[in-house]
Amino acid sequence: MNGILPLWKERGMTSHDCVFKLRKILRTKKVGHTGTLDPGVEGVLPICIGQATRIAEYLTDAGKTYEAIISIGRTTTTEDAEGETVEQNHTIKKFSREQLLEVLASLTGVIEQTPPMFSAVKVNGKRLYEYARKGETIERPTRQVTIYALELLDNLERYEGQEITFPVRIACSKGTYIRTLAVQIGEALGYPAHMKELVRTASGTFTQDNCFTLAQVAELMAAEQIATCILPVEYALTDYPYIEITAALEKEIFNGQVLPADALLKRHDKIVFGINGKAVAVYQAHPTKEGLMKPHKMFPMIE
Repeated sequence: MNGILPLWKERGMTSHDCVFKLRKILRTKKVGHTGTLDPGVEGVLPICIGQATRIAEYLTDAGKTYEAIISIGRTTTTEDAEGETVEQNHTIKKFSREQLLEVLASLTGVIEQTPPMFSAVKVNGKRLYEYARKGETIERPTRQVTIYALELLDNLERYEGQEITFPVRIACSKGTYIRTLAVQIGEALGYPAHMKELVRTASGTFTQDNCFTLAQVAELMAAEQIATCILPVEYALTDYPYIEITAALEKEIFNGQVLPADALLKRHDKIVFGINGKAVAVYQAHPTKEGLMKPHKMFPMIE
């Protein structure tokens, strides 16, 4: 069993919980997820099975789309609704749609974020949440992420109240913390804030419409129809140009040899070589030898 299962992760489960359950359902050990979703978040979680685990990093690196409810008026230890209150502002807050749109525009593009203490980022060999559970707060490295789009989803003209909530859609790069973005939106408005709800609606080319729940996967497995929800590895490589292998290059590519760089690598970081539409190798520019390319991934066994 080789391929990608577009899973709809339900709330209350960790990404690892999903992998554990799928190993039992599919009766195979080679199962891996493509990017952690917090237990309180539901949404698209592509799962790699068998030889497809080789391309898990491509799916992890792909952009994501989320829909979130931002709550203005309170910050929490976890930056979402699960945490304990850190700061609460009981005043009546007022701002206009125009002000909010200006804030969203200011946080679109390349921005800096500091990972929350309750996160899986490693500092000095330990996960940040390990420090946080002991009540420790340590200095975390700030990093750059890209917010491709930040869209307000309601049609209100004015916002007023002790607690104000509004929905947004975020298209972003890997490594973006929507919880932290919620706090940043609040800071720009001048108030404490947290992320009240979150759904991941897309991961790379996978959307909610592609997805199956664990219960559906179990039913399909029992009915011996599991192939209907397993997508080929090529589905995860559609962002890269595809080149059909010629007879002249067949031996070299199958052996994973270094080759003269294809012109497409001037415009793309990777290219896919295959036979009859099936991926055989992903090549990238050689890191030290100018004018040459080398294989980044090989897929000799995927059917």
